[in-house]
Amino acid sequence: MTKTILHIDDEEEIRQMLADMLGASGYRVLSAGSRLEALRVVERDKPDLIIADLQLGEADGLDTIESLRAHVPGTPVMLLTGVLIDPAVAREMLEPKGIVYLEKTQPMARILDEVRRLLHPAG
Repeated sequence: MTKTILHIDDEEEIRQMLADMLGASGYRVLSAGSRLEALRVVERDKPDLIIADLQLGEADGLDTIESLRAHVPGTPVMLLTGVLIDPAVAREMLEPKGIVYLEKTQPMARILDEVRRLLHPAG
């Protein structure tokens, strides 16, 4: 069964690039450019993974994630952002919330590896 990923980013180019890469890897990608769009998506379609930017124009990515989790509790989340956070601080802040942090500057292969790890955990 194909896994569905919701990707939230206010930059169209980033959404398209990630959708192309994930789609070519066999995933179904739902894209949203804002918090409101993302909430509409999860009301009609339950993703298996949420990938969100930290800065979403009018909204904070972490607040958006919390709102989405009310609709899809337990869904793994990746914070994929251009906002550089010290990796140790990111782990301390985000891992207890079940959120994985990656920088947008990571190679696409690294992002895809993390997506696979989150969607297909070793049993």
